[in-house]
Amino acid sequence: MTTSPATTTAAHGSAYWLDDFQTAADVRARTADPDWFVGARLTPAIAASLQRFQVGESGDGATLIGAADASGDAEYAAAIRLFVAEEQNHARMIAELLAAGGHRTIAAHWSDAVFVHVRRLLGLRTEVMVLAVAEVIALRYYRALADGGRDRLLTEMSRRILDDEFRHVAFQGWRLRTGFSRTPRVLRRAIGAGWYVFALAVAAVVASDHGPALADCGVGRGRFIADCAALFRSFADQAFRHP
Repeated sequence: MTTSPATTTAAHGSAYWLDDFQTAADVRARTADPDWFVGARLTPAIAASLQRFQVGESGDGATLIGAADASGDAEYAAAIRLFVAEEQNHARMIAELLAAGGHRTIAAHWSDAVFVHVRRLLGLRTEVMVLAVAEVIALRYYRALADGGRDRLLTEMSRRILDDEFRHVAFQGWRLRTGFSRTPRVLRRAIGAGWYVFALAVAAVVASDHGPALADCGVGRGRFIADCAALFRSFADQAFRHP
């Protein structure tokens, strides 16, 4: 089953997203955590996959925050800080779930190191473009866990993260659309096409690296890549091809 990224809207600006993230933070502060003490039964493949995703979610976002500060948009910079806090909360919940299943977190993984390096090659727009790939892939990944993980805690956590990821994809799409608003249409479409090819390559790597976990959730590698491709096309249409 595929899901579509939330639609970006030209009327959404920095103030909208700052309010959106602050509202989400307020709701999260009033919402109890899943009951980690009931324990979790995770397959070895799912546990190993979550360990790798946890590394990616746990970064401090210092480079992204610095670039947002340099943009001169104080509301966007504040929204980015709240976005990073949400990602760190995902990392915390994954760590709690792993502990509930008797598994430890890991300190690093090669895929995260490569991804972070690519994100930081150029400026803010490049970092957001690469980050958006991870966010869109996360939509399909956490949907697989929520639908096929066969553990109550895993399902509950995945659905919570999935709700955030829909908002994150829309947020990154809005930023890219704003950032490329003055770019000629032909060049914008070419950039979007290049982003799509890069995104497909990343999806293939994720499908290969996390294939056993996806299989445990009833999702084959080919289906995962195809579903991600559909999500990528929707995102590229919104972020790079309009107005």
